[in-house]
Amino acid sequence: MFKLSATVDIDVPFHDVDAMNVAWHGHYLKYFELARCALLRRFDYDYPQMQASGYLWPVVDCKLKYIRPARYGQRLRVEAKLLEYENRLKIGYEISDAASGERLTKGSTILVAVDAHSGELQFVSPSIVLTNLERACAG
Repeated sequence: MFKLSATVDIDVPFHDVDAMNVAWHGHYLKYFELARCALLRRFDYDYPQMQASGYLWPVVDCKLKYIRPARYGQRLRVEAKLLEYENRLKIGYEISDAASGERLTKGSTILVAVDAHSGELQFVSPSIVLTNLERACAG
């Protein structure tokens, strides 16, 4: 079992908040995406490498649990953890206040491999995923 995670820090920008000075709920997916890309880069399989390998990885499931609001200018820590990789990529997320560590949001996404040429769903993750994970976790 490969255990891999990545963390990014972001400041909630003004254009992400509503009239109540709270980050609009839809932006949390963008924050997840920033952490997911950092995680994918940890094993050299970010979106350009996915595409070059001949596979697309659409998000087919997303879950979010809002616990506390994020506000304009607040520094957030967004962590992404690889939870599953053999048949799909399941990634867990936690968004917390960077200063206090208080948890604000948690969630997960599931991505599945689709052959870019045929459009066929792959029921097992392509070998490049395992190869890259082995390389990343060994070194």
